[in-house]
Amino acid sequence: MAEASRSFYTSLLPRHSPPTLRPRHRLGFRVRCSLSGRSTAVVAEEAGPVPWGCDVDSVGNASALQRWLSESGLPPQKMGIERVDVGERGLVALKNIRKGEKLLFVPPSLVITADSKWSCQEAGDVLRKSFVPDWPLLATYLISEASLKDASRWYNYISALPRQPYSLLYWTRSELDMYLVASQIRERAIERITDVTATYNDLRLRIFSKHPQLFPEEIFNMETFKWSFGILFSRLVRLPSMDGKVALVPLADMLNHSSEVETFLDYDKASQGIVFTTDRPYQPGEQVFISYGKKSNGELLLSYGFVPKEGSNPNDSVDLSFSLNKSDKCYKEKLEALQKYGLSTPHRFPLRITGWPLELMAYAYLAVSPPSMRPQFEEMAAAASSKTNTKKALKYPEIEEQTLQFILDCCESSISKYTKILEGGGSLESVITSPKQANRKLLLRQLAFDLCNSERRILFRAQYILRRRLRDMKTGELRALTIMNGFRKLFK
Repeated sequence: MAEASRSFYTSLLPRHSPPTLRPRHRLGFRVRCSLSGRSTAVVAEEAGPVPWGCDVDSVGNASALQRWLSESGLPPQKMGIERVDVGERGLVALKNIRKGEKLLFVPPSLVITADSKWSCQEAGDVLRKSFVPDWPLLATYLISEASLKDASRWYNYISALPRQPYSLLYWTRSELDMYLVASQIRERAIERITDVTATYNDLRLRIFSKHPQLFPEEIFNMETFKWSFGILFSRLVRLPSMDGKVALVPLADMLNHSSEVETFLDYDKASQGIVFTTDRPYQPGEQVFISYGKKSNGELLLSYGFVPKEGSNPNDSVDLSFSLNKSDKCYKEKLEALQKYGLSTPHRFPLRITGWPLELMAYAYLAVSPPSMRPQFEEMAAAASSKTNTKKALKYPEIEEQTLQFILDCCESSISKYTKILEGGGSLESVITSPKQANRKLLLRQLAFDLCNSERRILFRAQYILRRRLRDMKTGELRALTIMNGFRKLFK
């Protein structure tokens, strides 16, 4: 998968079908576009719950999608949508597939982008004239097309989408606080929910409230935007060969993720279609996978609603938070140095099973450095920033031991939070009033347990390495001291 930025509007990766949860639908209206003279009007009429999507294991809706795609110009495929062990539905090889073979060939006419034609053209014109960015534009487009049912060209595609995308957008604040209190992903989830809410409120105030006939609140509301943004977070892709254009690619978004593959979607100019190139062969009946990018387990849960099995993700990481000590005599100077390079206190760094970045070590050096090292503060802050062009491995032997101990203390503080949750010291329970709620709590608990367990595993590994290095340093110091004492006795 193409490298994607972390910003709200550019966290763009293919999707994964996570475990099923029953949706909560409150909508009882249908938006219909009708031509009246020279203008296009949107009328809200009572029509029962809007059938937006299906259960994630619905092969019937998927079969209808495949038929529609074939009738609309999609070439014959070597893959078909079937129920699978991982992801509920996925693309399975129907024939032998060779390594290095190009698959899919979805034409641009079957891809949803910010340039796609609106069934309700007047609504699209209003958003474009207001210079709405691609993400909220596409979110509104999905709601508009979904509300039209079979009057929309994309009816078969939308019918095959999950009724409830399973990103952390659908977790309540109390659930995030209860289940993910030890993980930094909790903060990321809260930020994302806040961003989605702010985006909807901005659209409502600037556009929807001024054009209620085009954007009735019964259809364009926070609940429907949660759905549409959930779809975008879990399915939208960036296509490098189309100048980085973002798109929803029907059929391709049925591909599930595997950390063992590196292939990603892109536009192929020769065939003029969206393709991916396999990096391994597949036999008939095998599920075909794609990479959603080098994502940690927390990032996969955040957008896609699943956590890979323990130890299967080589890109897994956990954010470790560092802070300057406010009682430090040089606190103000250190903070100014950090802020000069866009850093803060506290600040998070990714810790991987294979080690930690140079930036983390530089920040730790700065945190423990004494007043006598004032001339090096800026050098440390610069090295701690990923914005610098060169990555420099700093070495300050005189404070090496204190620095490693500082990192170890941060690790152990974080480990204690995970242990409290995982080993029963913290509460993962809440009042349950129905079987449906019980199933939901069970699922959330399991996802949280899997994530916390994988993140604690990384911290345990770092703890082991740090303790061993500190022990070796102390052993070396003791050996050197013994040798020096021996020389002193010899010369006496």
